[in-house]
Amino acid sequence: MSAALPTEWVVLLPVVLLAVTYVVVAADAVAAGRAAGRPVPWAVAIATPGREAVRLLIGQRRRGVAGDELLRGMGGAVLPIAALLAAAVLPLGSRPVADLSIGVVWFNAMEVLAWAAVWLVGWGANSTLSLIGGYRFVAQGLAYELPHMFALITAAVGAQSLRVVDVVDAQQGLWFVVIMPVAFVAFLLGAAAMAFWGPFDSPVGRDVAGGAAGELAGVDRLVFTAGRWLLLVASSAMAVPLFLGGGNGPWLPAWAWVLVKTLAVLGAVVALRHRVPTIRMERWTEFSWVVLVPATIAQALVVTLIVVAEGGI
Repeated sequence: MSAALPTEWVVLLPVVLLAVTYVVVAADAVAAGRAAGRPVPWAVAIATPGREAVRLLIGQRRRGVAGDELLRGMGGAVLPIAALLAAAVLPLGSRPVADLSIGVVWFNAMEVLAWAAVWLVGWGANSTLSLIGGYRFVAQGLAYELPHMFALITAAVGAQSLRVVDVVDAQQGLWFVVIMPVAFVAFLLGAAAMAFWGPFDSPVGRDVAGGAAGELAGVDRLVFTAGRWLLLVASSAMAVPLFLGGGNGPWLPAWAWVLVKTLAVLGAVVALRHRVPTIRMERWTEFSWVVLVPATIAQALVVTLIVVAEGGI
């Protein structure tokens, strides 16, 4: 029997995702102020996302010479859409909006859309620095996607199912983060890299004048930035059902546990941005292929052997 939420949640999901994103943007403003030695009061930080959105909405759009506006517009629009579609399989409590039998694969497929989105934005601008930013993201994606994918596979193997709800149910007695710590860390790094966040923000780095987003202004930049934030929230939230037991927990209802755990993960990711400098692309690529890929393969192998020997976890 399907465990999907009622149909009206198709409309409510974007509202919930945007609300959490708004809070995270405000928290990032507070963290940025503290890191710079200029504390920002929460009263000011709460108004920051709305004020920035209004500023971009009334700003003038920028059109480059001989730029492909169709491709650039498609890329900017795909980013938030991919985030929303990825969030569709996240259990909001004990049930997701879309209870797919291949939910883990669906989530990974929506992540791959981000590759095309950012590259199209960089390519469509007809700007050298924007194109460099787009290609940087593709290179970064090639480095993070394999460890990220192996982390997803490890959780699915542990639950013996690709259905996200089944992964949560398999953690009734023990969260997967305890027996899959390498996969958990690799997943979080992949989530940050997918949203080109924190130390993985070289695709939009200052050294290339904003990279893929360098030629965006006005509503175009608003959509692109919103998509980036939504992608960060959706990908970080996926760590909760995969490794942190989903809505399992004492005293509080399932939806409250999901919210608490998601905010905790996002807090760690936001803190990472302000404590670790941007990683050079070649160093991240080397670390991923030399360290993360073998480590996540070994983690998947160990979990597989346990499942085969014990008949489950």
